[in-house]
Amino acid sequence: MVVAEFTSGGLGDWRRMKSFTYHVLTGRWFMVFASLLIMAVAGATYMFGLYSNQIKTSLGYDQSTLNLLSFFKDLGANVGVISGLINEITPPWVVLSIGAIMNFFGYFMIWLAVTGRIAKPQVWQMCLYICIGANSQSFANTGALVTCVKNFPESRGNILGLLKGYVGLSGAIITQLYHAFYGDDSQSLILLIAWLPAAISFLFLPTIRILNTLQKPNKELKVFYHLLYISLGLAGFLMVLIIIQNKLSFSRIEYITDGLVVFFLLLLPLVVVFREEFNLWKNKTQGLTDPSQVKVVTEVVPSPNMVLPSQPEPATTSSQKKSSCLANVFKPPNRGEDYTILQALFSIDMLILFTATTFGVGGTLTAIDNLGQIGHSLGYPKKSTTTFVSLVSIWNYLGRVVAGFASEIFLTKYKLPRPIMLTLVMFLSCVGHILIAIGIPNSLYFASVIIGFCFGAQWPLMFAIISEIFGLKYYSTLYNFGAVASPVGAYILNVRVAGYLYDKEALKQLEAKGLTRQAGKDLTCLGVQCYRMSFIIIAASTLIGCFVSFILVLRTRKFYKGDVYRKFRAELEAAETQMGSTKSDNILFETEDHTTLSGTGGTPATT
Repeated sequence: MVVAEFTSGGLGDWRRMKSFTYHVLTGRWFMVFASLLIMAVAGATYMFGLYSNQIKTSLGYDQSTLNLLSFFKDLGANVGVISGLINEITPPWVVLSIGAIMNFFGYFMIWLAVTGRIAKPQVWQMCLYICIGANSQSFANTGALVTCVKNFPESRGNILGLLKGYVGLSGAIITQLYHAFYGDDSQSLILLIAWLPAAISFLFLPTIRILNTLQKPNKELKVFYHLLYISLGLAGFLMVLIIIQNKLSFSRIEYITDGLVVFFLLLLPLVVVFREEFNLWKNKTQGLTDPSQVKVVTEVVPSPNMVLPSQPEPATTSSQKKSSCLANVFKPPNRGEDYTILQALFSIDMLILFTATTFGVGGTLTAIDNLGQIGHSLGYPKKSTTTFVSLVSIWNYLGRVVAGFASEIFLTKYKLPRPIMLTLVMFLSCVGHILIAIGIPNSLYFASVIIGFCFGAQWPLMFAIISEIFGLKYYSTLYNFGAVASPVGAYILNVRVAGYLYDKEALKQLEAKGLTRQAGKDLTCLGVQCYRMSFIIIAASTLIGCFVSFILVLRTRKFYKGDVYRKFRAELEAAETQMGSTKSDNILFETEDHTTLSGTGGTPATT
């Protein structure tokens, strides 16, 4: 259909092609595609289990030191308040640029250290490098994901699920691209993580921006579902590929072929983008009104005979002048209105949500970060570690898209609060923790699926709840504050619980053999007892998080029974009314002007 519009030849068709190309590159759906690609390579932090053993053996770390490194990774990935504050006062391209530079610097320094190209860094230096590299993920999320949520306020569940889903898939995507680029050289994986996300962010810098448009969600929902189907096809292909690669040995040519297929599936959403943007462009060039987009840019120049309605001046009362940000910290507006940053941070709802996700996300993140060591301690072959990481990545994706799209359906059709789904997901994750604790044969495969799904599902639910309860005005900052719960939980459960108990058991095994640990040697524990007590504690703490989350369900049940998106629907209706009023005023002005000119023998001007 698109090609048929530009096949007749001539200068006019060349201009039309240029016009269409410009329309696509500046369109809102191409912005969504660019955000998908940025998200598809922004989840390198979830691949820590794939290269953690390389760091541990190359630098001679024990498990506590490795888990400390993992904590700083999680701290960097989720403490994005700085990126949120920067995004409040600068355009998204600034945030994305900073993130790209940080990503390359952090992971490139780790690669230099692991390969021995620089002197062995101190532990604090490695913690700093991985914190800087991982913190780039929060900049990518803030620059791309937050921008998309603001551009599609009534489809936030769908856009959050889709974009966070690609983040979940990024581990499996980068793994296949790594095999295609470098074969099985695990050190080069760190190098790929350094340059690939930075390159893609820089490529799409001009594309990501806030669009001053209002859309009707029913029109855009179909597009989101088409993008979802493509992502499901990508996830299905990766799943089959992982199973085959676990059973067979692949040659370099086969790895390259698989990488090309993954690359093709990443570009396939362009078909949907071109179709939607072509329809919008065609309506625009033919002077038609696109029912899915309202953009009021008309400026009316009044004639001397034209009377315009007076504009009411904004009321300024003395109470408004005297009120300050600090005075209203503990006087928040109704749920769904725009909270200030301090009002949201000091609210009981935020405290409950933060506490629940600290235990929920912290527990699942501890399992993901330790998958490599868990598999080694339980006697799984080294090849299975890649399978575990990829399974977590696939099901992480499925958890995100299911939570995003399903919660949107349940909310709009059945008024089912999102906090209920968050509570159920956290309860399901307890099953995965118990499977790791008992350590029966092949249970780690099932645990990887459950943990990956639950870890992924919690993110879009939490971010959507924050946007619904506290509004979108300061969403960039509040979004990143909610993510801080992850490193807090990871430090408590990963460093202080899992890492400590692992090293304690490893030292006990050395003493039983009559050996003592030598300085600079890694510390290894074997057997189900290495992580049993740790994950019993994690399962219990996650169960506590479920009860805390249920308190939020009770507190917000009345709010979710109402119309959560009433505010944005009112803005859309007001914009449509204003556009209709503007058109009527234009018609009146043109009619009066034509009558005046005709009466004096004048000729109407050509516009």
